[in-house]
Amino acid sequence: MTIKEAAERLLEQDDFLILTHQRPDGDTIGSGAGLCYALRKAGKNAFLYNNPQFSDSYDWAAEPYIEAEGYKPKYVIAVDLADAKLFPKGFEGEVDLCIDHHLSNTFYAKETLLMDRSSCGEVVLELSKELCELDSVLADLLYIAVSTDTGCFVYGNTNADTHRAAALLFDAGAKTQFLNKLLFRTSSRARLALEGMIFSSLRYHHEDKTVVSIVTKKMLEEAGAEEKDCQDIASLPGRVEGAHTSIVIKEGDKGFCKVSLRTNGIVNASNICALFGGGGHAMAAGCSIKKSCLEAEAMLIEAIGKEYE
Repeated sequence: MTIKEAAERLLEQDDFLILTHQRPDGDTIGSGAGLCYALRKAGKNAFLYNNPQFSDSYDWAAEPYIEAEGYKPKYVIAVDLADAKLFPKGFEGEVDLCIDHHLSNTFYAKETLLMDRSSCGEVVLELSKELCELDSVLADLLYIAVSTDTGCFVYGNTNADTHRAAALLFDAGAKTQFLNKLLFRTSSRARLALEGMIFSSLRYHHEDKTVVSIVTKKMLEEAGAEEKDCQDIASLPGRVEGAHTSIVIKEGDKGFCKVSLRTNGIVNASNICALFGGGGHAMAAGCSIKKSCLEAEAMLIEAIGKEYE
């Protein structure tokens, strides 16, 4: 499906419900809220599904668009959601349109708008331009999406198209100075304490080319950290000089641990995570493994080691 085809479909429909994924990040929230705002500006009735995990992330961006109790949608859209396994908790049903940038998308929706971009926000930006005029409110929401999924434009997925999108949002009135300070240069005390624990307990493999952090529930408790304090911890081990691959393994519930894998391109992160039922991008992917953190580490190190052979 093309941008124009997707825009035509949305202009034909009404009463939208927009889904964000589990453990929502800036890209899914900014993209979802931005699309919701654009649809409303185009005269449509649109709301975000009340993802119970909004409070763990950018809830202030999502709050104005959350559905009221009893809302009955006629058309469901998923944004930045590559697999039905990532549906937000409590949602059951079919998706009419998926808007995504993950090439690992499983095409679970009736129709899919899939573009190879650094962030879903860039896809929603192109779509929004077909629905309404850009303004500062929309620019702010989509800047949250684009900037957070590229680590404020320093991750390896950043390219010329990313900067062109950012420039367009800047020209439309995005409060970039305010948002950059809020999103990238402000940390809670709990977050700083957690970072200290992570950096002091890094583990090295493959002649130091692979760096691992295991984040336990005990570490979170000692730091006083909540889920919102864990945003983007996946990027921390990769700061080590000489690291080609970095892994964060976060202890979860019911015997599971959550894995975030980042690479510089030598190892395909999506392929590695696919071995364990996950996926993502070539340089950034994730999965959940029903093992202890140490067992999961051993499995990942073995899989990654084969890529270095």
